[in-house]
Amino acid sequence: MKGDNQIPKVIKKVLPAVISITASKYLPIFENPFKDSLPFGFERPFMIPKGKKKMSIGGGSGFIVDSSGIILTNRHVVADPQAEYIVLLNNEEKYTAKVLAKDPINDIAIIKIDAKNLPSVKLGDSSKIKLGQSAIAIGNTLGIFRNTVSVGIVSGLSRQISAFSAFDHKAQRLRGLIQTDAAINPGNSGGPLANIEGKVIGINAATVLLAENIGFALPINAAKKDLEDLRKYGRIRQPFLGVRYILLNKDLQKRYKLPSNQGALIISDKIPESDAVVPGSPANLAGIREADIILEMGKKKISFKESLDDILQKFKVGDKVGLKILRNNKEISCKVTLTDRNK
Repeated sequence: MKGDNQIPKVIKKVLPAVISITASKYLPIFENPFKDSLPFGFERPFMIPKGKKKMSIGGGSGFIVDSSGIILTNRHVVADPQAEYIVLLNNEEKYTAKVLAKDPINDIAIIKIDAKNLPSVKLGDSSKIKLGQSAIAIGNTLGIFRNTVSVGIVSGLSRQISAFSAFDHKAQRLRGLIQTDAAINPGNSGGPLANIEGKVIGINAATVLLAENIGFALPINAAKKDLEDLRKYGRIRQPFLGVRYILLNKDLQKRYKLPSNQGALIISDKIPESDAVVPGSPANLAGIREADIILEMGKKKISFKESLDDILQKFKVGDKVGLKILRNNKEISCKVTLTDRNK
């Protein structure tokens, strides 16, 4: 690790811009009107509504990227649209936060507080990260221990995991993650992962239960793209193709007698409003049909290691991208013009 004496300098540079986020909302409360006794015939506590009470429902961390109050955090930290989010600055000042944009693909959110002349961090380039380089995580550990710092290295790159959201109780697939052995705990979500130069290279996002020294951060370049979109268009833009698919392997090829063991088979979910090819989408306009197998996108082969969604995220709205398709045992090529998923 490069120079232990450099780490305190990094912390001094980054820490003032790290914030804590608390989420609260009004929830129904109940009481037993019979106290210790129960009416005849009731074996369980008899509860009746007693109104609502404002209660804490979670929180996390974030960091200021612009002195005007623009803050980056994780989408799952501010996922509940009914909740109120309070930002606590390093100097103990509190502000109500407004959620400006959410990127559900990359689990990134951009929020803002009404303040000026705030300390902010510098953003690095996550495409230049190297295995073994120093990684410094800062955040609000467990929602209790503010300004917790942990130091480690970058242990892996381009990792993929399924992360569970406590808000909607659904698993989300996160791609292209930075793996680090710097301790990342509940409450660290949304905090910065900095390099030895004091530039933020990632947003702390997830840990693996029952595992030690395995944490993940979202690469900062995805957030930089979201910030630029918000500045230019007033919203985050995501490239959209418009197909539902399953990834193929040898087992699926054999089971369904398919002509390929690799690629994305275009198929619906067999539920209402789940077309295999979304009407009016770029895929529909390009003539893609159900039962087609997309073998390549932009000359990149589609596989379990690099899915169609993984490749799609490397392009921008408006890009014209070539596809190689297998249809009726014949390879054909076509081009699609990607549109905005969020428009």
